[in-house]
Amino acid sequence: MDGRAHNLPHVLRLLTGLVVLSALMGLLMAGLAIPAIGAGGSATKSGVKAFNDLPSEFSVSPLAQQSRIVDASGKLIANPYDENRIIVTLKNISPWMQKAQIAIEDSRFYEHGGLDVRGFTRAMVSNVSSGSVQGASTLTQQYVKITLQENALRRDDKEAAERAVEKSYTRKLQELKYALDVERNFTKEQILTGYLNLVYYGDQAYGVEAAAQNYFGIPASKLNLGQSALLAGIVQQPTTFNPVLNPKQSQTRRNAVLDRMQFLGMATAKDVAAAKKVAVPAMLGNRKPPKGVCQRSSEPFFCAYMMEYLQKSPQMAVLGKTPAERLKNINQGGLTIKTTLDPKLQRTTLTELTKAVPIGNRSNLGAASTVIEPGTGKILAMAQATDFTKSQLNLNVDQRYGGSQYGYQFGSTAKMYALVAALESGMPLDGTVNAPSASPEDPHLFPVEDMKDRCNAQEAWPVENDYRSGGVMTLAKATAESINTAFGQLVIDLGGCKVHEVMGRMGIHQGDGKPISTSISSITLGAGVATPMTMAASYATLAARGKYCEPTPIASITTSNGKAIKVPPAACKQVIRADIADGVNLLLEGPLRDSRGTAEGSWKSSRPAAGKTGTTNSHNQSWFVGYTPQRAASVWIGNIKVAKNSRGDLTTLNGKTFGTYGYKKSVFGGTVAGPVWGQIMEAATAGLPVVPFTPPSERVKNGNQVPLPDVIGDSVGTATLKLEGAGFEVKVGTRVDSGIEEGNVARTSPSTRATKGMTITLFISRGYQETFAQPRTQTRTQTQSQPRIRIQVRPRTTSTPEPTVVVPPPTGPKPKPTKPGKP
Repeated sequence: MDGRAHNLPHVLRLLTGLVVLSALMGLLMAGLAIPAIGAGGSATKSGVKAFNDLPSEFSVSPLAQQSRIVDASGKLIANPYDENRIIVTLKNISPWMQKAQIAIEDSRFYEHGGLDVRGFTRAMVSNVSSGSVQGASTLTQQYVKITLQENALRRDDKEAAERAVEKSYTRKLQELKYALDVERNFTKEQILTGYLNLVYYGDQAYGVEAAAQNYFGIPASKLNLGQSALLAGIVQQPTTFNPVLNPKQSQTRRNAVLDRMQFLGMATAKDVAAAKKVAVPAMLGNRKPPKGVCQRSSEPFFCAYMMEYLQKSPQMAVLGKTPAERLKNINQGGLTIKTTLDPKLQRTTLTELTKAVPIGNRSNLGAASTVIEPGTGKILAMAQATDFTKSQLNLNVDQRYGGSQYGYQFGSTAKMYALVAALESGMPLDGTVNAPSASPEDPHLFPVEDMKDRCNAQEAWPVENDYRSGGVMTLAKATAESINTAFGQLVIDLGGCKVHEVMGRMGIHQGDGKPISTSISSITLGAGVATPMTMAASYATLAARGKYCEPTPIASITTSNGKAIKVPPAACKQVIRADIADGVNLLLEGPLRDSRGTAEGSWKSSRPAAGKTGTTNSHNQSWFVGYTPQRAASVWIGNIKVAKNSRGDLTTLNGKTFGTYGYKKSVFGGTVAGPVWGQIMEAATAGLPVVPFTPPSERVKNGNQVPLPDVIGDSVGTATLKLEGAGFEVKVGTRVDSGIEEGNVARTSPSTRATKGMTITLFISRGYQETFAQPRTQTRTQTQSQPRIRIQVRPRTTSTPEPTVVVPPPTGPKPKPTKPGKP
């Protein structure tokens, strides 16, 4: 009696369980249209009604799956995902894998209609006797449960996701009814395919294809018996049976699956024994564990740019209204995003950059290049010589797309914009500029009062030339040789804000998207900052004869079922006149073609090309940006960190070694950046037809200049009145040697013609002029080694003065006349 009394609660649970089981079986059989055996009465009727009232139509939404970002040839660049999942068909899943999963999860899968009555009955008895609620779910029921959870998570409905997996009879009944609906509407093969693509295999691998690649580095179609058993065993407890974290437990579980397959006749004893001999750690030798989307990409920097671009570019509104909505569609939608990246050109670009700047160098050196198609904005290459694992900063692009806040100072590449402004103002192609003389040791100071608008300097602006240079020179010479004082004078004459406005039209901006600084040094000599992509796109405007296009990496986007998503083209706009661009193109051929060009020797092809070098203060950064009519490219090579020494000076590139280019005592834009650009552009234009630049129009060649009033010999006041009356601005320049009366205008710059509104510089006579003579008995060789005799000519108001010999030249008050020396 004591024993029976002790077991009374257990007996009562069994009796209660039998009643519940009877009612459940009754309603289930009724729902299945199968005669209810051993069930009847009001409990069964009410149960059947409750069961029939449950929703029955089960919709299978497309699974969240990886999208594909591919290059222009279709080669995979990256698989963006929330869940590491790759959808495959059943024919691409190994038969061993199909058998293993069925063996361990639902061996009667092909026999039941969604409910395994035998297993269900056994589980119910166990549940009522133990007071728990547990499984006996068929594979179809598991598929329903995981699908409901997945769909809820995709809707961001956390409550629904929790209800989908809660342990309750209500949930099990709903799951069962849905399973019956699935079995009525789908084939066993479709259900098995959905299940194998859906379930979680641990280690961030969702679905059998991702799991096979993650653990074994092979596709699911290649899984053998042992590998299949290992994966199938993980599903029940993905953490406990994770072979990476818990190889012993995983091996025990694998062997249990193998035994089950042998018991069911799915595998021979010999095959099972052979599979068991392989230790789990040895099975994982070729695994490809998931990393960050771009860390495992073949083009990590471009991948990172793409992920930002897809979320943030206005062009990508087709993927969603907000960045979050777009990212969800990208990660879960199974999209194929074809980019404009040319894989062959991309490889060449990286190769040429790393020849000059090895990745991982210890000299603080970096290099970056972007290649763009003029007229479309298509990004054909984007590479940089840095290590993605150490820094994900993209040197090519703006901050919003993963780049730096500013970019880098772009040096004399800025001079191009002054040329555009000059030709737009009516200056002829053969126009001249009077460049103040300057050298590295003796800079010229441009006074603040000469600067006509708010784009100026706060104090006198010192400008050096790379060597002693100055005087009246053509635009072509000033451009080819990159004479700083010539462009300083030109920008001041034009007005700095006019040039700044041209920069904005042509797409120049800082890395943070803000306009370039309005300081005269930023506008004229590139003290402002920008990124390589920005510079390439801006120069591409000239190649496209004045049409600026925003850079775009998108060729096409298609959905998982192959439907094309209509992507708007890149925004393009004609920002300068075509004939103005033609004129600038002709001038910018000089740096590459002229014998004294700053990039002479960088372009060995006979194909027409143009561009401009850029070097910053202290030789801290160097650039070359250039183009042909079909391609445009920028190359930046410089200090990644714009460091300063203890004196506050910028770290120089001088004295550093540039890979295969060797040690460079002095580094300019044409020293390394120019030749690297040349190699990249050779690859970019290979196979393209040779297309010449369009010759400048007569209108651009001649400009719209008008004759200047004759002011030579006039007083400053009279000359100013004449010039201002003719529509020019006037400034007084330096005093010069001249036969004109002292204090009067000796000459002007420009000298005879100018565009209305331009600033005319008056050069004032000192009242004497100097010429040089040599003793008649000297030979040419002697002339080169002996001092010359300076002859000073002083004007008189009534007659021509006699020459006088002056040695040495005057440095203070005018010297008194002396008798001429002997010939």
